[in-house]
Amino acid sequence: MTQTNTLDDAQVDAIRKEFEFFDRDNNGQIDLQEFIELLTVLSPKTKASHVQEGFAIIDDNADGYIDFDEFLAWWQQGWWEY
Repeated sequence: MTQTNTLDDAQVDAIRKEFEFFDRDNNGQIDLQEFIELLTVLSPKTKASHVQEGFAIIDDNADGYIDFDEFLAWWQQGWWEY
């Protein structure tokens, strides 16, 4: 994923706080279970069948985790609003 626009430091900090909120174990990554919790809050109408597909799309490097850069790119694209 590529970032779609430039954010100022305050915007990046606000997004980082969202990331840290969902990173329940504070390891700097969002795993699948944490992503499920994230979608439950941000997009409760998301179908369960789309969760793993969405996770895989965001997880650019396919390491099984969403790091902050991947999360930031996803957040900027506004996919979570659908």
